[in-house]
Amino acid sequence: MEEKPYKCPDCGKSFSERPHLIGHQRIHTEAKTFICSQCGETLCNWSAFLRHERIHNGERPKPYHCLECGENFCDRSGLSRHQRIHTGEKPYNCLDCGKSFSWRSNLTRPYNCLECGKGFSERSNLNKHQRIHTGEKPYNCLECGKSFTWSSHLIKHQRMHTGKMPYNCPDCGKGFSDSSAVSSNLMNHQIIHTGEKPYYCPECGKGFSRKHPWVGRNLERSSSPIPCTEAGPSKPRPPLSGVCLTSS
Repeated sequence: MEEKPYKCPDCGKSFSERPHLIGHQRIHTEAKTFICSQCGETLCNWSAFLRHERIHNGERPKPYHCLECGENFCDRSGLSRHQRIHTGEKPYNCLDCGKSFSWRSNLTRPYNCLECGKGFSERSNLNKHQRIHTGEKPYNCLECGKSFTWSSHLIKHQRMHTGKMPYNCPDCGKGFSDSSAVSSNLMNHQIIHTGEKPYYCPECGKGFSRKHPWVGRNLERSSSPIPCTEAGPSKPRPPLSGVCLTSS
């Protein structure tokens, strides 16, 4: 097996040669322009932003588990970054003062949340983020009085009163009140045409194009697991790309 001594401190991926590592790190250093209104995370492109939104919508599986605290993550890089909390690893060094940090963002984001340690480049973004911890909801609906933490959530909510659906599926023209619904619809629609079956039964290995009721449950831990109705011997489950059958 080829030795890969050069490890990326961001996601943990290893490389056999240093130039390959340097080229890979550009993925992490590209300018990030899309900011999640729910958690403050910044994403480098629109497709990454839509994938990230699925975390908050409960649509995106989290197959990577921290053995220390049990927290779950959508990808290996997220788990790798989280584990620095337990290990104390600080791979990012300031060239000016020599101080080390666990996360790259702390090098360029001087405003840190005292609750969770998340760093921000501007104080206004820190103030918005702190609403997660304080529970502050400054945005009020004039129609029903319901309050929201983020202005974007108020805008989505108000569409319930107005009936406005500004996002349309290019395949069927169906309208949706928010972009995350469009993303989910398109993904499911494309599966119909491609024949892709990304959800697998952990007992028999049969693939499904849509998420069945048992997907998302940890069958090994469940006191009343849902039995497989397919006849025949068990088959090994094919490798999954971003799909997890364990609970998150």
